[in-house]
Amino acid sequence: MHVYPIVAAAVWGIVSGLLLPRAAYRLAVPSGEPWAARCPGGHPLPEGIRGWLGPARCPRCAEPGSYGSYGPVAVLVLALACALACAGLAVRVGAHPELVVWLLLVPLGVVLGRVDLKVFRLPDVLTFPAFFGTAALLGLAALLPEHRGSWPRALFGALAVGFVYLLLFLINPAGMGFGDVKLAPTLGLALGWYGWPTVFTGTFLGFALGAVIGLALIATRRATRKTPLPFGPFMLLGTLTALLLTP
Repeated sequence: MHVYPIVAAAVWGIVSGLLLPRAAYRLAVPSGEPWAARCPGGHPLPEGIRGWLGPARCPRCAEPGSYGSYGPVAVLVLALACALACAGLAVRVGAHPELVVWLLLVPLGVVLGRVDLKVFRLPDVLTFPAFFGTAALLGLAALLPEHRGSWPRALFGALAVGFVYLLLFLINPAGMGFGDVKLAPTLGLALGWYGWPTVFTGTFLGFALGAVIGLALIATRRATRKTPLPFGPFMLLGTLTALLLTP
């Protein structure tokens, strides 16, 4: 594969990552509360699209970076995460139409992971559009001659992964959030596009990563068996790893 698509994907990751911090901050509120409309210092955020896209910095605050993740550090972290994920997918997937779908999903996944880490929540305002948008775009990709995947199998993958998470939620609601259930079909679409081994690998890796991190936190006494952990980031990382490992 030529280096240009990889560079373009990395640049897209950096640019999109630079636009994410404000949205990640505004969405990171407990369930039932309105989206954050003010910076941690109490100043109102801009109206319209400017209120959602861009770095989470307030020019009216004396020390913009003094409010935890609200500041330049968040910009660098999100931009780096998006750039690495996009470049890795470009290397592995190649110049095929489904790559565009994955590159659009990366910034969305980064925001979802960030919000879940902060407030244990995967907002419907992101999970529902992610599913329907991914299903539609993969359907369009399947019409192009250079695609390497199966749209019907992607739909069945979404159904299968969604069913697994729903079943786990019904068995143990305290151990599985319903936001995870709503995110699962989108990940099933991406995994199912490449085949059932990829579906199994991505799903398994999500649970394996969660188990390893949980045991590590318990071993270092930073958590107990009853300490809740956000599972969305593990689901997203498992899916990304499976896509990168797909032949």
